[in-house]
Amino acid sequence: MVMDSLRVEAYSGYKGEETPRAFTHGGVRHAIEKVIARWYTEDSSFFRVQADDKHCYVLRYDLERLVWELVMREETTNK
Repeated sequence: MVMDSLRVEAYSGYKGEETPRAFTHGGVRHAIEKVIARWYTEDSSFFRVQADDKHCYVLRYDLERLVWELVMREETTNK
């Protein structure tokens, strides 16, 4: 499920790869504390990240349209 209203602050490293550093969704900004995993398809880059709210998110960067999408938010069980 792709969710709307996402803005991603990304860093383009020396290879030109976009890596998310923070994102704003629903008017709330989240700093990314850790990139847990990344994987690639022919037309997308995916990032599983842990944000400052301690939840994990999967972000997708569409390499053809140059747009970010929030694919999933994983609730944490630790309180």
